[in-house]
Amino acid sequence: MPNAGKSTFLAAVTAAKPKIADYPFTTLHPGLGVARIDGREFVLADIPGLIEGAHEGVGIGDRFLGHVERTRVLLHLVSAQEENPGKAYKTVRAELEAYGHGLAEKPEIVALSQVDILDAEARKKKAASLKRAAGRAPMLLSAVTGEGVEPILRALMAVVAEARDAVPAPVETRWQQNP
Repeated sequence: MPNAGKSTFLAAVTAAKPKIADYPFTTLHPGLGVARIDGREFVLADIPGLIEGAHEGVGIGDRFLGHVERTRVLLHLVSAQEENPGKAYKTVRAELEAYGHGLAEKPEIVALSQVDILDAEARKKKAASLKRAAGRAPMLLSAVTGEGVEPILRALMAVVAEARDAVPAPVETRWQQNP
């Protein structure tokens, strides 16, 4: 969804400088950055938020879902500002399923973002809502304070590394075999 902290996360973990503002659809084009964790790196993409009806052309996020088809893992950030994080999660999942092209089957890491704005009780309540909707406990994240950033990067890197290891090495070309 818009304003979930996607661009803030990208800026916090890469050298990318995306536009960040407190209004919906600040991100009008995908942003890319190289994230590093434990001596390894991967490319992180930030796409505009999806809203209900995106697969039918509502909003702008559906224009960029083709880029997401090439990703190895989805990091689904759900804002702690959402009144019902579980409902927001289900809305975006429904849009991914409606879009098709295998997006709904991709490995996914779910995080409740912007948790620095919540007190302990609200954090517990919103995390529980998201857990019910996602079927697993969400990771907790504040890109502003750094809370949860390293565990999320490690989780992303684990999926990326596994996918990289599953891809066969390229066949050497003739000139490489006979220098």
